[in-house]
Amino acid sequence: MYISDHEAKEAIIEVGKRMYAKGFVASNDGNISIRVGENALWTTPTGVSKGYMTPDMLVKTDMDGNILEGVKKPSSEIRMHLRVYKENPDVMAVTHAHPPVATSFAIAGISLDKPILPEAIVNLGSVPIAPYATPGTGGVAESIAPYCRSHNAVLLANHGALTWGKDVFEAYYRMESLEHYATVLMYTGYIIGKANELNESQVKELIKIREKFWAGK
Repeated sequence: MYISDHEAKEAIIEVGKRMYAKGFVASNDGNISIRVGENALWTTPTGVSKGYMTPDMLVKTDMDGNILEGVKKPSSEIRMHLRVYKENPDVMAVTHAHPPVATSFAIAGISLDKPILPEAIVNLGSVPIAPYATPGTGGVAESIAPYCRSHNAVLLANHGALTWGKDVFEAYYRMESLEHYATVLMYTGYIIGKANELNESQVKELIKIREKFWAGK
C-alpha cells in the first residue's frame, strides 16, 4: 500500500522537476507530498526551487506536521496536504502549484466545469474554487475540506491549484490535465468566443465510462 522512503523521495524530486519544467511553479513556489505510512509522509521543504531539489532537502513528518526526519522545515502549506489525507484516506499523494492559466481562472473566480472535453470529464471531473484564505494558514485547509472526497482537484481562490491521487504521478497528471483544460476553456470562451458543449446524454455516457474506469482501479 505504501511505497518506501527511497521511492517517495525519488518520486517527489522527479515530479518537482516536471512541475518546474512545465512552468507550473516559479522561484520556490509549490509543494509535493507522498504518504509512506499510517502516520508518516515525505514532503518538499520551504524555500527551495522544485526544479533543483536533492534527497537530503526533503522532510519527513507525521500526520500532524511534526518533523520526523530532515534538516529543513516543511512548507507552511503542508496543512493543505494534511487536510486532504485526513478527509480522504484513499489519497496517497498531493501536489500544489500555480499553473498560469488555471491560476488565472482561480483569480477570476471561474470554476472549471464546462462540459467540452471528454478527457476532462473522465479523467479529472469538474474543478471547483475553494474560498480565499491566506496562504500558509489553517484557513486554506478549511476551505478545501468539502471537496477532498467528491473531487480530484480544486482551485484556490487568488492562489493556485491543488490536486491529489492514489500516487504522486496521478496527482501530478491531474495538475497537467487541469492546466490543459483551463487553457482550452480560455481559448474557446475568451479568444475564439465559441464552444459547442456536450449535451446531457453525452455527459451521462462519459460519467458511466468514468465510473467503470475508477471501479477498475
